[in-house]
Amino acid sequence: MTLTLKKFIYPFLLPNGLLCLLTGFGLACEDLPAELSSFFSVFPYLVVVAGGLLGWRFNRTRLLFAILLFVLVDVSLRSVSGDPGRILLQGAAVLLPPNLLLVLWFSERGLVNLRTVAWLLFLSAEFSVFVWLLRTHPAEMRAYLNYPLFEVPFGGTLFLSQPALFSSLLALLFFAWRAIRTSAAFDVSFFWAQIVLILGFSTYAGQPLRLYLASAGLLLLLGIVEMSHSLAYRDELTGLPGRRALYEDLVKLGSCYSLAMLDIDHFKKFNDTHGHVVGDQVLRMVASKLSTVGGGGKVFRFGGEEFSVIFPRRPLKEALPFLELLRSAVEDARFIPRGKDRSKKKPKKKPVGKKQYPALKVTISIGGAERSEKLPTAELIIDAADKALYRAKKAGRNRVCI
Repeated sequence: MTLTLKKFIYPFLLPNGLLCLLTGFGLACEDLPAELSSFFSVFPYLVVVAGGLLGWRFNRTRLLFAILLFVLVDVSLRSVSGDPGRILLQGAAVLLPPNLLLVLWFSERGLVNLRTVAWLLFLSAEFSVFVWLLRTHPAEMRAYLNYPLFEVPFGGTLFLSQPALFSSLLALLFFAWRAIRTSAAFDVSFFWAQIVLILGFSTYAGQPLRLYLASAGLLLLLGIVEMSHSLAYRDELTGLPGRRALYEDLVKLGSCYSLAMLDIDHFKKFNDTHGHVVGDQVLRMVASKLSTVGGGGKVFRFGGEEFSVIFPRRPLKEALPFLELLRSAVEDARFIPRGKDRSKKKPKKKPVGKKQYPALKVTISIGGAERSEKLPTAELIIDAADKALYRAKKAGRNRVCI
């Protein structure tokens, strides 16, 4: 799977990756300034309250379940001390990652349902069995939780017990796969939260584990905020910024910019003849071609089959060659509808005996306008570009008009 640099950086590295790095460096210090110490004393409670409110308000049960796991670990470890406490710590390091995996695997179906009841019963049973084993067979529990799965080279020791390290790295691998596969901000936050938890459970951690648990919860909170922002400003089908993002960007532009409105020709015909699934495929194909715009242009999904492109600090005369390149790129694209029996990967050889889907011709019409004394506002510029787009369609489509 090929990822563009922008898709890798947002949201995979920023802001969660940066916050994870700062957390790792900050909490590894044994001595913190007095101001930070005072803040950290209430920090876990703030995360729990914020996580509970956001999870309840936006109906994000996975966030609530993850926060509940962190609270359960923190309360359990603070209520047990001595040798049983150390065994419980190792058990938490082994069991928390797979439980987080289970939480990530859930789909959002609301809080009050049978699945929630089943998960709470499972969690209660898991905790009860572990506590019973801890009380009745502490020596065996210690042995199993520190069991050497492999030989450490050079006679060294690991910062986590081998079962805990195996559990944590396996979960981290799955979180990474899920983050790359979906690029969803909340899924990405689980990857970075797991890294923070590994640091917290290690013997090299400078601060109490509860601060690492709270930091992991904060990363998940940021994931929810990032996801909500994406839903509000990004079109889910094409991955392009939406109309709201366009209007906000237009406000930030100066006195020199141009704007183009683009429309897929005869798009209703695609839907009526081939169905809405093929129509969605056409929209994604056109969006991918428009995303290659040069000249500093930025593409938006305006709505339906209509797109917008803005060129900051570039008059319309200079933007026209880039718009023409977009028009020809869409026209030259060989679009073949993806049927149910068509593989997602391009075959090396032409398939024999399968239904052949003919290539469909897709074209776009473009209308452009620029900011001027006659068009001082974004609304007037969009209206002028729309009128130019109408002229392009009336003149025969598949052309650029101003």
